[in-house]
Amino acid sequence: MNEGRKEIFQIAIVLISVIFLVKLFFIQVLDSRYAEMADSNAILPQVEYPFRGLISDRNGKLIVYNTPEYKLEVLLKDVKNFDSTKFCQVFQISREELKKKFKEMKARKEYSRFKPTLFMDQLSNTDFAGVQDHLDEFPGFYVQARTTRAYSSPALANALGYVSEISKTRLESDETKIYRQGDYIGQSGIEAFYEEQLRGKRGVRFKLRNVKGIVKGSFKDGAYDTLSVPGQNLVTGIDLDLQQYGEFLMKGLSGSIAAIEPSSGEILALVSGPSYDPNLLTGKEYSSNFRLISSDTNKPLFNRPLMAQYRPGSIFKIAQAMTALQEGVITPETRYRCDKSIIGCHAGHDNLDLRGAITNSCNPYFHGVLRRMLNKGVVNDPFGDTRIGLTEWDKHIMSFGFGKPLGIDLPNEKSGNIPTPAYYDRAYNNKPWKFSNIYSIAIGEGENLVVPLQMANFAATVANRGYYYTPHIVKMIGKEGKPLPRYSERHYTTIDSANFLIAIDAMQNVVASGTGTRAKLKNIIVCGKTGTVQNDPLPAHGVFIAFAPRDNPKIAISVYVEDNGQGGRAAASIASLMIEKYLIGHTERPNIEQYVLAGKFLDVNKR
Repeated sequence: MNEGRKEIFQIAIVLISVIFLVKLFFIQVLDSRYAEMADSNAILPQVEYPFRGLISDRNGKLIVYNTPEYKLEVLLKDVKNFDSTKFCQVFQISREELKKKFKEMKARKEYSRFKPTLFMDQLSNTDFAGVQDHLDEFPGFYVQARTTRAYSSPALANALGYVSEISKTRLESDETKIYRQGDYIGQSGIEAFYEEQLRGKRGVRFKLRNVKGIVKGSFKDGAYDTLSVPGQNLVTGIDLDLQQYGEFLMKGLSGSIAAIEPSSGEILALVSGPSYDPNLLTGKEYSSNFRLISSDTNKPLFNRPLMAQYRPGSIFKIAQAMTALQEGVITPETRYRCDKSIIGCHAGHDNLDLRGAITNSCNPYFHGVLRRMLNKGVVNDPFGDTRIGLTEWDKHIMSFGFGKPLGIDLPNEKSGNIPTPAYYDRAYNNKPWKFSNIYSIAIGEGENLVVPLQMANFAATVANRGYYYTPHIVKMIGKEGKPLPRYSERHYTTIDSANFLIAIDAMQNVVASGTGTRAKLKNIIVCGKTGTVQNDPLPAHGVFIAFAPRDNPKIAISVYVEDNGQGGRAAASIASLMIEKYLIGHTERPNIEQYVLAGKFLDVNKR
């Protein structure tokens, strides 16, 4: 009997021991709450945010830098005798806002009352100065320093983009697991495209606290700390002085300026009008300012050089001419009568050769050229070989970079549209179509759509006599870096270089004595082409492309001005002023600058 009781007693002890061991295992290994409670009593982890990479222009002028900012974190288990009225007074928020912040904090997936949790962010130096003397009155609340973006000037906002706190949706979809709630991330422009290079890597410091929660120094002399790694700096191809001058000239206008260095593809200026001050999208006023800017009917967040898709107008005649020369359907001496019964044209010329037709922008001439190109001279056949001819035309036109995104190092670039046989099959519901249905593409109207960056790239391609580098903003990543490899590759057109020389001759004549004389400079040969794009019932859009000087070109440019008439007016004037500014540092024609600033461009529209 005693033996039986003894065995039962021993079994009970073993079972109780097992239960205690299992419970201890759950407490120490599987359930982290107890470890968090023990550690958080003595150790306070503080994230060390990295400095985001700086952005400068081609001459070393700083464009984007970092400025101090602070965030308020709370360790809820340490909050005692919380005076909510005094807190609202010190931090200048309402009771409703305070309740909302507590609610939002507790709703976060990573929330724990035993770990520091973000409570309020984007406190400026001024905000911090106003609250730092009161922080000891709120046990459990801690201020942590970080940085935010600042800008040396309001220029280049659309290309730079902006940085803001990562959204909940973006955070949940982040497969890299790099980001945490409260982290900043590039949302558009350079900041988004080069996020990986700019963001850096966070670190952490462990602080030792006493029983009253007062920080006494580093935990184990920083043995477990990790230093943050700053992001890489970016050097852009932008000339900040040129960029600022372009924005000055475009003030009050809608449109764009895109300027490229032909020999490298580096973008010298990228102006979108209207724009906004990037400083408005920093700090705690970010949300309210973003709502105002994004609701502006002038669309300042719309990056026109990359996203606006326009008909190109008569600048497209340069591409038409070289394509027809390449296909052998015309020669430089080919002449057409300026028959206005076929298609409208401005008066003052007749029976021009190719150079003359480009110089005077003759519409009937290019109507005849495209007819030959598409129908291969089959005059009596209304359909001719239009489908075959258009396929060949597409091949050449698209080799200039039209009809597809060029691949600039900025997000949201549009492709424009170069119509193909398949496009017209869809447009006409698979019914027959012929040259007479599509002839307006001959003069850059109809279904042609290009973005301003493509226009500037086209000018650079002509300047290079047949090739281009993909336009890019950033020319150097890091201290000794280079641009991304794809921006060092030449892209050749399908056109022989000899045909470009004919186009260049004509473009020189356009500025010297044709439709673009407002772009003429005293000691610099400018090669350009005007365009005036139908925009009924509003005034026409004006467009101008150019490069200079003729030999060893340093700048290629496109200017597109909405609702302001003839391309030889606003657009040609602005382009020539930009060329002057870049090549000699100032304008020698103050009358042209005043003409642009006065903004009185509307007159009889010409092509």
